[in-house]
Amino acid sequence: MERDTNNLRKCCTDETMAQKLKVLAIHGYRQNAETFRAKTGSFRKMVHKWAQFTYITAPHKVILVDDTNDLNNESEPDIGQSKDEEQYGWFFNRDDKTFRGIRKGGPAIGFEESVKFIESVFEKEGPFDGILGFSQGACFVGLLCDLQQRGLINFRFNFAIMSSGFKSGSLPHLKYYTDRINLASLHIFGENDNIIPTEMSEALSNCFDEPIVVRHPGGHYLPAAAVQKPDYQKFFKLQLLQKQYGEQYMEKGGFI
Repeated sequence: MERDTNNLRKCCTDETMAQKLKVLAIHGYRQNAETFRAKTGSFRKMVHKWAQFTYITAPHKVILVDDTNDLNNESEPDIGQSKDEEQYGWFFNRDDKTFRGIRKGGPAIGFEESVKFIESVFEKEGPFDGILGFSQGACFVGLLCDLQQRGLINFRFNFAIMSSGFKSGSLPHLKYYTDRINLASLHIFGENDNIIPTEMSEALSNCFDEPIVVRHPGGHYLPAAAVQKPDYQKFFKLQLLQKQYGEQYMEKGGFI
């Protein structure tokens, strides 16, 4: 027990933590910070040497409805949704304050408030090197990437990871995605995802310059099997090297 405590102290000192990438984790629709953290435990273990994650809960509570088609969980028993009253979302794309990723048209209720919320998180808990998003969270991350490129947000991040992501079909968001986004990006999606079809995730990845794509044979989840491990670790290693190189360059009086 004493040995484990010593190892914990050694790996979690201020010095070693400062060497890791700080990543903000954005959950999916009907999830919260706790459920998303639980669902991504294996993923975190794969990259814990290079990254630490901060999980947050969206500001908008999901209204439970009887129409299961609006709950985004048909044909798949467990996609990581939270239980009962602890379900949250980043915005809604119908006036009854529900959301479905495959919807086209409609509003983006609560989107601006969520952007302001992320700004406050960066101010209080940041800076963050990158952002990880799943499903609606990945859609939201994609929009944040576009906003950053346009200079419309007051915080910055250097990479984005989008699992089961897609382009928002909300009418207020159609003005985005017009220019390719110059940002390091990792896109993860399943070939048998019956919540967000593969072509929707591909369309989001095509919005980025030189996107890195990881396909898996499964459905609507962030996979963490041995076959994905090399791709994940390679991506995080590269981002950390670029961060460290940039910091050393600035210390020597260079300009980036």
